[in-house]
Amino acid sequence: MRHKFLHFICFTLLIAGITACSPSSKSTVEKRYTFNDILDIAYTPDTLHRCYGWFTDAGSWMGFTLPEKDKWVNGFCGPFSLDMFRRQWIAQSATVVSFAKDAQAGFVPDSTCYYPGELYMSAHSENGNITQRFNFVSASTALLRIEADKAEELVLTGSQWGKDMTVTVEQNSVIARHPSGETVIVTFTPDVQLAKSDNNYTAHLHATKYPVNVAISFFASEKEMTAGLQNLSTLLNDPEKALQANAERWEGYLTKILRTDMKPEYDRIAVKAVTTLIANWRAHRGGLLHEGIVPSHAVGYFVGFWAWDTWRFSAGTAKFDPELAKNNIRAMFDYQQPDGMIIDCIYTDPSENNARDSKPPLVCWAVDEIFTHTGDTTFVAEMYPQLLSYYKWWYEKRDHNRNGMCEYGSTDGTLEAAAWESGMDNAIRFDDAVMLKNEGYEDAWSMDQESVDLNAYLAMECKLLKKFAGLLNVPFDGPDYSDKVADYFFDKNINFFCDRRLKDNSFIEEPGCEAYTPLWTEIATQEQVDKMLPMLQDTAKFSTYIPFPTIAADNPKYNPRGYWRGPIWLDQTYFAIRGLRNYGYNKLADEYTLQVFDRLSGLKEGAPIHENYGTHTGERLKAPHFSWSSSHLLMMYDDYGKETKR
Repeated sequence: MRHKFLHFICFTLLIAGITACSPSSKSTVEKRYTFNDILDIAYTPDTLHRCYGWFTDAGSWMGFTLPEKDKWVNGFCGPFSLDMFRRQWIAQSATVVSFAKDAQAGFVPDSTCYYPGELYMSAHSENGNITQRFNFVSASTALLRIEADKAEELVLTGSQWGKDMTVTVEQNSVIARHPSGETVIVTFTPDVQLAKSDNNYTAHLHATKYPVNVAISFFASEKEMTAGLQNLSTLLNDPEKALQANAERWEGYLTKILRTDMKPEYDRIAVKAVTTLIANWRAHRGGLLHEGIVPSHAVGYFVGFWAWDTWRFSAGTAKFDPELAKNNIRAMFDYQQPDGMIIDCIYTDPSENNARDSKPPLVCWAVDEIFTHTGDTTFVAEMYPQLLSYYKWWYEKRDHNRNGMCEYGSTDGTLEAAAWESGMDNAIRFDDAVMLKNEGYEDAWSMDQESVDLNAYLAMECKLLKKFAGLLNVPFDGPDYSDKVADYFFDKNINFFCDRRLKDNSFIEEPGCEAYTPLWTEIATQEQVDKMLPMLQDTAKFSTYIPFPTIAADNPKYNPRGYWRGPIWLDQTYFAIRGLRNYGYNKLADEYTLQVFDRLSGLKEGAPIHENYGTHTGERLKAPHFSWSSSHLLMMYDDYGKETKR
């Protein structure tokens, strides 16, 4: 839907007390304006310390918040530097707005809102009302649009510039520099009067028509700034094109993911998931040679790209932004090792990259999701040799006894890195594991147990590699043990899938979420799944308040806050639910899906989507604004109500 942002007025929807704003020039409203307050990111940084969620978009490395109503600042708060290595507020607010005649008077907040891809605020003083809207128009620049209910002179200034920031005024721009090289530029139209005072600025805007447009840009270096500045005058002279592109991009996202047969509260979950993924999108920078998605912008140590996280994000975004999905995969393969290994994680500073381990192989699934939504065989052809090399690496360097069943391991021989490679760092099944050196290599070590999830993933990768080879009319020459995995790992003693010890081939009978994987990858037999059902439906074990915890809830080692030793991880819950659906248990899968949607704390409200949740409570636990939880919520939303059987 094409949408012109020529003039905006604010209207109040009295139904349910919800405030919304939409342009008056269109009879229909963009989808995003039907999802008001999609996330609660209200935070006024009065001491310039961190908070736990920002508004950001278009791959930007800067973030903003809405001011808290009881700590009001009449401007969007920020920017905040989202880089892992220098995370701090650059200003409490780079653009505080007031009327010139009452520049010192306080403003009273009327309303604020976080729409998907847009922030809005309205406040009044004794002299009138000012509304502000905020959209990202590129990875480096956001556009602030200001309107007032009378043609009065406006004044803008910065509030509480951060430590070590130096503010100067050059022509029609305010430039705030940090010794690190990071720079924020606030750019006005040429008719604005700019003056510097102390380490701040004052801008006088003689507004005769609205909106007034102000560009806020963020650059990591002088070189980046020089390139970026060239576009600002064009943007301010004619902002409509950039704003229309923003509107169309978000309309496209929501149109592609929203169903017409779901309840509004479940639509809201899907939109929140998309908003979270896009807020975690980062443009290429430094050692990140392609754009991609970080696990969580709100947690400093997650500001990089991880392998199996990336595969999930790319599968989740394939439907609504396949180019971002492709580039995220490319970013990880930029660091593929000569032997085919994909390393654990990469950062803007490559010296911080972790090559001690890999991560579970799910990348062919992500590529196939992209192909499913785009039909792009060119991308499949680009990736196929690299995918095949990575697949073969597992059998070359992670199969200790050469029986075709692989183990998690590491390049440095440490159990710590091997547990990381599994993605389930402290899982109970690894409590007694030890490391074994793999013959013929200095950098190849395995745990002394073969893992069912790893080999189920590899079986699916094998199936998809054969599919890709057929599409491209090229040979598949990798190992194939996929028809042996299910029987090998099915423990008939407890009717459940379990890891096996190398020393005596015995099962590690600590039932956990790794058993969901053969159902999701569809390598289990119908008989095996039928036999698993009593344990999966046992409310003391896996059919808990939020279904499908990481281990059976009655295990003596179960810990409700134990990371991979009890809590709910939504990727694993999705694997179980989709796995049941794969074997004809559609009604049961729908029931479990609604338990997730209805019981996770804050999911249908303004709370962020979290890394994991309490099994018996649905409480939010680790990192907020978490991308892979968002990806799998989108998948659950998409699957709900669909009849699926092998």
